[in-house]
Amino acid sequence: MFADRKATTMLPAKDIERAVAWYADKLGLKPVSQEDYGANYQLNGGTVFLYKSDFAGTAQHTLITFDSPDLDADMRAMRGKGIVFLDYDLPDLKTENGVATFGQVKNAWTKDSEGNILGFVQGM
Repeated sequence: MFADRKATTMLPAKDIERAVAWYADKLGLKPVSQEDYGANYQLNGGTVFLYKSDFAGTAQHTLITFDSPDLDADMRAMRGKGIVFLDYDLPDLKTENGVATFGQVKNAWTKDSEGNILGFVQGM
């Protein structure tokens, strides 16, 4: 029933202004609309809505993943803007220099200004 419908990702933010500035500076995203309670982003693959919440940064899992045609190049560009990538050393997930490799698929993760975990993936 919902397979052909557009989906929206909801990202919490304690401070909307700070988050909007972070997404613009670090990822080059500009909202199409912004209010005190949130900001709306229209991306090629759907909608992201950044909304005010005291619970931002409490989820310990990836909240959104962005496709990357060249993860190494994207990571270099983001590192140049001060982004630090997360490293994991878990039984089923190990990163090297911020990248986890699963066959042809490469993943990397960071946190936004609000503590939300964002993913970047090449090869999906």
